[in-house]
Amino acid sequence: MRLLWLLPKAAPALLRHLTAYVELAALDFAQFQRDIAASIVAFAVLAVSLFFAVLMGCAAVIALTWDTPHRVSAIAWMGGGFVVIAIVAAIYRSKAASDQASIFTSLRREWREDSVMWERILSDEEERQ
Repeated sequence: MRLLWLLPKAAPALLRHLTAYVELAALDFAQFQRDIAASIVAFAVLAVSLFFAVLMGCAAVIALTWDTPHRVSAIAWMGGGFVVIAIVAAIYRSKAASDQASIFTSLRREWREDSVMWERILSDEEERQ
């Protein structure tokens, strides 16, 4: 019965909080989408770089069998460049994955803070009666 008596007083605040929760969830979801997109791009760069590193390794084996002096160094430099790109992309991807927050983190935090506030408000009202 007590809760029904408080409902008209608390309804506007509850509606404002629910609206804020929806907005906060939308912001969290947008951040989650950006993080996933960055992770996909880093993975694609890593995959392409590793493919070309393997391709250059194969070309280096072929070049070692030919008789020209500069083919091996040119292919080795190209392969090394792709390996460096792959390493940088892998480091970026691992840092992005470790820094990536779970989805709806700020929504959970606000919910915890607000639930404490609502419990305090409701318990204060019960003590007054």
